[in-house]
Amino acid sequence: MTELAVDIVHQNMHQRQSIGHLVEPAPNAEQLERAFQAALTAPDHHRLKPTRFIVIAEDQREAFGELLSQALADLGETESAQLERVKNHPFRAPLLVLALTKFQSHPKVPNFEQTLSSGAAIQNFILSLQAQGFSSMWRSGAVVESVHFKQVLGLSADDLISGILYIGTAVKAIPPRAEIQTQDYVSYWNQ
Repeated sequence: MTELAVDIVHQNMHQRQSIGHLVEPAPNAEQLERAFQAALTAPDHHRLKPTRFIVIAEDQREAFGELLSQALADLGETESAQLERVKNHPFRAPLLVLALTKFQSHPKVPNFEQTLSSGAAIQNFILSLQAQGFSSMWRSGAVVESVHFKQVLGLSADDLISGILYIGTAVKAIPPRAEIQTQDYVSYWNQ
């Protein structure tokens, strides 16, 4: 990889920020496929591929909002204002993608490794989308714990809804992230 390519990759990573308000355009099928291909190259012990994605297209957002409301009710929420509020969450972006971790039974690969693999896949996915000019927000919230929600998605109660990814185009430019002082987070082991 050339020095220029390395700089471009690092610049993309440093510029990544969560964007809460997203509008059209959203990625097309080819752009999404490119991001899914990038996602599925994430580190994955024994190539179990625990990560799954479900695309919620623009015309499915209302039905998905209903499912989110049912999931919140499944968790015991009874306040009608909260149940109505969550119905509007899918309209925060023109495209949503659910990221799931469907655990695979393997004697050498514990669930926590599969969870980390899914996290790496999601990061690859959003970095690929960003490199293609799109923005995203990775959300979860209480609804991801709903057994009803998991059942509708074909998951077992032990599997994870790793995130709801809101995808589109940022309404406005966001100021660059402040430079991180790595010495606050990195040390070198010395015996």
